[in-house]
Amino acid sequence: MLTFLAKLPAQRNAWAILSASCFALLAAALFFQYQLGLEPCVKCIYQRTAILGIGIAALIPLFAPQLLVTRLLGFAGWLVAAIWGWLIAREHLEIQNSENSWFIVCDTFPNFPSWMPLHEWFPSFFAAPGQCGEIDWQFAGLSMPGWMQVIFATYTIIAIAVILARLVKFKTV
Repeated sequence: MLTFLAKLPAQRNAWAILSASCFALLAAALFFQYQLGLEPCVKCIYQRTAILGIGIAALIPLFAPQLLVTRLLGFAGWLVAAIWGWLIAREHLEIQNSENSWFIVCDTFPNFPSWMPLHEWFPSFFAAPGQCGEIDWQFAGLSMPGWMQVIFATYTIIAIAVILARLVKFKTV
């Protein structure tokens, strides 16, 4: 098992699967938004951006997985986006689970950098008309940010496991 995990970063298929899983989650988010009518809030958009970050980070080593620099960039982007996404999902869940969630107001617009206002460039993907405290959907007792916490934790654990396996087996990332 350790050898299997250690060899994954040098294979295009592994990075392609990681990227495809992210783009499938983004497709699911758009389905929830446009087919089921669940409007995303600012925290949802930040989580969506984190998933997009993981997907884009996985594309970097996809083209040259044998190069150390591409793997390092891929792992760095993957871990940063996964941990950031988990933190945002945790905050979102705290808002939803607070006793006065209707009185907690999150930002009206995403706070993207002025040099990259994604919510203005791609409003159908990054606009945030929803409210952070609303729970419009649940599955198995978890709301959307609860499931996103699970997803981000899974991405983080897999990244750490693969990096550790690689370090133990080959003494390099």
